[in-house]
Amino acid sequence: MNLLLRWGAILGVVGTVILGPSPFLNNRMALALPQDQIVRKLLPVPVFTVTDADGSPLVASDPNREGQSSVAGVFISREDAQAFVERLKQEDPQLGANVRVVPVSLAEVYELALQSEQNPENLEFTFVPVQEQVQSALAVLREEDSSVQQFNGVPLFLATGGPDNGYLTIQRGNEQVIPLFFNKEELQGMLSRFQEKQPDLTASVDIEVVNLEGVIDLLETSDDPQVNKIIFVPPRESIEFLRSLPQTAPGNGATPGQ
Repeated sequence: MNLLLRWGAILGVVGTVILGPSPFLNNRMALALPQDQIVRKLLPVPVFTVTDADGSPLVASDPNREGQSSVAGVFISREDAQAFVERLKQEDPQLGANVRVVPVSLAEVYELALQSEQNPENLEFTFVPVQEQVQSALAVLREEDSSVQQFNGVPLFLATGGPDNGYLTIQRGNEQVIPLFFNKEELQGMLSRFQEKQPDLTASVDIEVVNLEGVIDLLETSDDPQVNKIIFVPPRESIEFLRSLPQTAPGNGATPGQ
C-alpha cells in the first residue's frame, strides 16, 4: 500500500511530511498477518475524511507527479479536518459550502487503498497527523539522538520496561496485548496507573515511537506470530465524538471502544 504523505504540502494544512523508514523496522519485533486480520485490527480506529456533496473524498492534484495526480487526505484528528473545511470555506466559498467531515474506519481506508492499486487512476491516500503528537514524537527521538530534525508519518507510542526491556502489555480478556497509542498523553496515563501498581519498575519504563505507515507495511510483509499481540488505541477524543453520534459506527462498522 503506497500512502503518499503529500496532502499537507499540497493544501497547506500542515507542513510537509516525508515518508521514510520506520523506526519499527529495526525494532525487536517483526509483524505479519493475513489481509483480513489486518482489517480487523484497523477496524476500531476512526479517522476523518473530507467529502464533496456526492460523498466522494475530496482530492488534491499533485503537479509534481506524472500520470496519477489525485491525493485524498485522511485526518487523524476530527478537529484538524474541521479546521481544513473552515479554511476551505473562506478560500473557496462555493466548494466549501458542499464539503463535510466524515468519520470512517481506518480499515475502510486501507481496503480502498488496496482497491486503488488495481485501478488505472490509482487514487492515493495520505495521512495528516496531529502536529502536537508529531512534536511529542520528535521529543522522544531526541532523547536518544539530539540531532533528529523530523518525524516521518503518523506517530504511534508504546512503552518498554522491566528486566528484559520488553514491551509493556495490558490484559484484554484472556490475552496480553501490546497497545500502540495515537496519543502520547493517553499512554502516559496508562503508565501512571502501571507505576502505581509496580513502582519498582518505574525507573526502567521508557516510551518509544514508531509510525503508523511502517507498522501497516510490516503487518503486510513480516511473519512473526507476535503480531497478534498488537492493538491500536484510538484517540479518546475521536471515540467520544463517535459515541455522540446517532450511529456510533464509522465507515464499515468500527465500534467505538472495541
